[in-house]
Amino acid sequence: MTDSELDAIRAKRLAELQQQQAGQSRPAGIDPNDRNSAEEQRQKQEDMRNTMLSSLLTQEARARLNTISLTKPEKGRMVEDIILQNARRGAFGGGKISEEQLIGLLEQVSKATEKTTKVNFDRRRAALDSDSD
Repeated sequence: MTDSELDAIRAKRLAELQQQQAGQSRPAGIDPNDRNSAEEQRQKQEDMRNTMLSSLLTQEARARLNTISLTKPEKGRMVEDIILQNARRGAFGGGKISEEQLIGLLEQVSKATEKTTKVNFDRRRAALDSDSD
């Protein structure tokens, strides 16, 4: 995919986001047609998101990201958001992201979101219990 194609996709996406923002600024009535159109809009955005990810990732990287999204949806979504943000900024240089690059990105995300657990033993309570009674 060339730089001009990526620029065209970015411009199209920007125009759609601007239309979406303009559509959200008007007061929303409770109309079933509005719900259907909102659902269609959400589906359209999801399809566009998947298309952009497919154009940015190699087949192996896309397969790995799909596997992660199945096991940990919130982590998969976070990584997808990072990839799309970096692509919009041009951080990838127009090339596709390989599986190795994706693994590096996943490691960075894992380090950033790593939870540390700490176990505290309350030894005083154990000392108060007596089995000699």
